[in-house]
Amino acid sequence: MNTIVGVSTAPGIGGIGIIRMSGEDTFKILDKIFVPKHKQEINDIKGYTIKYGNIIENNEIIDEVLVSYFKSPKSYTMENMCEINSHGGNLIIKKILEICLKNGAEMAEPGEFTKRAFLNGRIDLAQAESVIDIINAKSDREAKSGVKQLEGFLSKEIKEIKQNILDVLVNIEVTIDYPEYDTPEVQKKEIKDMLENIGKKLTKLEKSFDNGKIVKDGIKTAIIGKPNAGKSSLLNAILKEDRAIVTDIAGTTRDTIEEYVTINGITLKLIDTAGIRQSNDSVEKIGIEKSIEQANEADLVIAIFDCSKELDKEDLEILKLIENKKSIILLNKSDLKNVLNKENDLLKNKSKNILKISALNKTGLEELYNKITEMFQLNEINLDNEVLITNVRHKNIISKAIESVKLANKAILDNMPIDIISIYIKQILDDLGEITGEVVTEDIINEIFSKFCLGK
Repeated sequence: MNTIVGVSTAPGIGGIGIIRMSGEDTFKILDKIFVPKHKQEINDIKGYTIKYGNIIENNEIIDEVLVSYFKSPKSYTMENMCEINSHGGNLIIKKILEICLKNGAEMAEPGEFTKRAFLNGRIDLAQAESVIDIINAKSDREAKSGVKQLEGFLSKEIKEIKQNILDVLVNIEVTIDYPEYDTPEVQKKEIKDMLENIGKKLTKLEKSFDNGKIVKDGIKTAIIGKPNAGKSSLLNAILKEDRAIVTDIAGTTRDTIEEYVTINGITLKLIDTAGIRQSNDSVEKIGIEKSIEQANEADLVIAIFDCSKELDKEDLEILKLIENKKSIILLNKSDLKNVLNKENDLLKNKSKNILKISALNKTGLEELYNKITEMFQLNEINLDNEVLITNVRHKNIISKAIESVKLANKAILDNMPIDIISIYIKQILDDLGEITGEVVTEDIINEIFSKFCLGK
């Protein structure tokens, strides 16, 4: 493969910048542009070492750098590879990148270093996908889940399931070639037992996606209510900063405001919405329509009401929005004289989760966090001893494999010949091979790695 180069640090000014190069000619190119303080032949330089020196062009020093050497196959890509640690100015990083390109390197595509690690067999496709999850992690649990997948926990589970299938397939092949050694009845019982076993394992993995989605994407939480009910005050209280404008003027919030906060290691995507009411203002009406849309799409709806006032027609419309949804009703302004309480039948009929808070005084927030933890069983998500599916692609493939298990079972019930049943069983193997990358098209590979950042 050609030798590629890319910037691995984020754009902007920082203490250091890292330019990464990988490929057969890495050290040849490096020799043209890097003058170490103590010159050595490349054969005498050990892998996993760092040398100090200067990047030069036309005998002029461009920057003082440290260069890390990684020799094939003991590198991230399993190719010859180096990382040039320069000063972190945009101009310097760009200049060193250009010098590498002038001397024979080619610009890396997004995710190409990790793609090479996959193509060269250092990691499988599931592990490669976990890299982008770690980079994009917004919470401790999401990062931990990504690290576990990078370590191969999901891949190991898939490998064990595939081995269970292969053990039975071997016997099937023997039966097909030498039918005198076994009877179809004995063979089919062994297949049924295997299918039952892997069916349970795959179903468990499929169900883990509910928790995995929470770990990866967080809980999309819409805060809805009438104008001046305290939505923006609640958002500010949770974030511990004045993120949203709070005034006594109704209708201050005209558009949605989105922020992230972590509760018990899980991310909440909080969406403060425009106050829902009847309005003739065309701009406010658009905001109200967005509020209703967000409520319909959210994983959790927090409906906030002013408990110093009786429910009115607009409040009842808001209550309709939380029907059949995971919801929490917050009775805000508990510091004022309470007119509305948790025993109100109209509230109780819409949600069993009713709490009193004062967003202004920041009281009742802990009870809110505990209620969310209880509703989504966040304390039961165990990343230490449980494999979670966090990737939609993996979940869809596992669902497809479960369908293949059902087809194989149906073939047995229909008394199909062993060689026909084996076709369905082999399909399960092909399905699972799409997760780890043994059976996957080039288009899918390219699509996965196109989501990566440059330099990774």
